[in-house]
Amino acid sequence: MVFSSMLFVFLFLPANLLSQVLLPSPKAKNIAMLIFSLAFYSWAGPRYLLLLVGMVFICWAGAILIQMSDTQGRRRLWLCVTVGLCLLILGVFKYLGFILGNVQSLFGVPKVIPQIVLPIGISFYTFQLISYVADVYRGQVQAQQSYWQLLLYASLFHQCIAGPIVRYKDVQSDLLRRRTRPEEISAGISRFAVGLAKKAVLANGCAAVADQLLLMDQTAMAAIPAMGVLLGAVVFTMQIYLDFSAYSDMAIGMGLMCGLHYRENFDYPYMSGSITEFWRRWHISLSSFFRDYVYIPMGGSRCGAVRQLFNLLVVWFLTGMWHGASWNFILWGLYFGLLLAVERFVLGPEGQRWLPQVLRHGGVLILVTFSWIIFKFTDMGLLGTAVKGLFGLNHNGFTSGAVSLLFKNNLFFLIFSAIACTPLGRWLRSGLRAMGEGGGLFGAIDAAWDVLHPAVLLILAAMALVGDSYNPFLYFQF
Repeated sequence: MVFSSMLFVFLFLPANLLSQVLLPSPKAKNIAMLIFSLAFYSWAGPRYLLLLVGMVFICWAGAILIQMSDTQGRRRLWLCVTVGLCLLILGVFKYLGFILGNVQSLFGVPKVIPQIVLPIGISFYTFQLISYVADVYRGQVQAQQSYWQLLLYASLFHQCIAGPIVRYKDVQSDLLRRRTRPEEISAGISRFAVGLAKKAVLANGCAAVADQLLLMDQTAMAAIPAMGVLLGAVVFTMQIYLDFSAYSDMAIGMGLMCGLHYRENFDYPYMSGSITEFWRRWHISLSSFFRDYVYIPMGGSRCGAVRQLFNLLVVWFLTGMWHGASWNFILWGLYFGLLLAVERFVLGPEGQRWLPQVLRHGGVLILVTFSWIIFKFTDMGLLGTAVKGLFGLNHNGFTSGAVSLLFKNNLFFLIFSAIACTPLGRWLRSGLRAMGEGGGLFGAIDAAWDVLHPAVLLILAAMALVGDSYNPFLYFQF
C-alpha cells in the first residue's frame, strides 16, 4: 500500500484518523496506531514484519542494557553489539547480493548468488533505531522500558517506509502525551493534500516525460539526441524532488493530524547557492543523521585538513551506499563528497562569495542535475551511454522532431512543475495571509482558501490516480 492510492486515501487513512479522534487516552490511541502501522507494513506480505519486530527487540534490549551498565566500557560494548547487529542485518538484506556479485565477477565464486528481496523501508527504520540506541548511550534520552512503545516508534506508518528519519527524542513526549487538536488536524489535512497532489499530479507527470527520454535499453538510450538527454535529466531532477518531498509532506501532515510532530525534511533545495547549502536543504533527516552519528564522532571538522577530507569522503561513501547496493550510488555519493571538498578546501567561503549569486545558483543546478543522471542508472553501461549522449558523443545529434514535440506538448506542465520546486507558492500564501489579517475581502479570501484548497487538491489527485497504474515512490527502493 502506498500513500498515493485510492485505498489508502479513502479507506485506510480515514479509519486511522477516526480512531485517533474518538479514542480517549494516549494509550488507547497508541494501541490503535500500532495496529494500523503493523497492518500497513505487512500489507504486501507479513514475512518481513518479523524482521522489523526482531530489530526493534534487539534495540529495545540493547538500550536497556546500555542504561543499566555501570561502567563506560560496558556501555560502549552494548552499544557496539546492538548497532553491529542492526548493521549486520541491514548488510545481509541490502548488500550481500551486491558484494557476492562483485566477488563472483573477480574470482568466479560463488557459483550461485542468493536472491534476497530487500524489505521495504529497512534503511529508514534501521537508522531510526540506531539513532535511538546512540541517544540512550549519550544520555540524551532514557531507554524505553515498554517494547511495544518502541515498536510503535519504529513502525509508525507515516514515515516507516520512506522517511523522514525521525529521532526518538523528537517524538517521545508526543507518544506519551498525545493530543489531537482541531487546528493541527486542519493544518495536517492541508499538508497531506498538498503532498498527495504534488505526487499524483506533478511527480507522476514528470516521471511519464522523463521515462520517455532516459531509457533503460542501451541501444535506445544511445539514439536519444543530446537535448533529449538534457531534457530528461532536468525533468527527472524535478521528479525526484517532487516525489520524495511529497512523501515527506504527507508524512508530516498525517503526523499533525494525530498529534505527532515530525521535523521538516526538505527546504526548497534547488534554491541553494552552494552544494553545502543544498545538503542542508535536501533530505535533512538523512544528512543530519550522518553528521551527528558518523561525521562528528569521527572528528568532524575539529582535525587537520587531511583527516577532514577523509571524514568527508567516508560519510559520502556511506551516503551513496545507503541509497542502494550499486556502483552508481557509490559514485553519486563520492561525487558530492568531492564537490563539498572543493567548496571547503579550494573555494572556501570567500571564494564562493566572489561569484555572483546568479552564477552560484546556476552552477548548483547544473551540478545537481548531472548528479541525478548518475543516480538514475544503476547499470554502469547505461550510465556511460547517457553521459556520452548528453555531450553528443553517441553520434546522436543535437535534437529531433520527437524531442521538440514532447517538450512543446508538456511545456506548461513543466513550467508549473518547476514553479512547484520553488517557494513561490509559500511566498504568495504568506502574502495573502498578511493581507487577510485585517479582515475585509482579503480576510474572506484567506478563510475560503483554507477551507477549499485541500478539497480541490484531493479531487485533482483522485482524478489523476483513477485508472493510473504508474504510481511509484522512488525512495521505496531504499
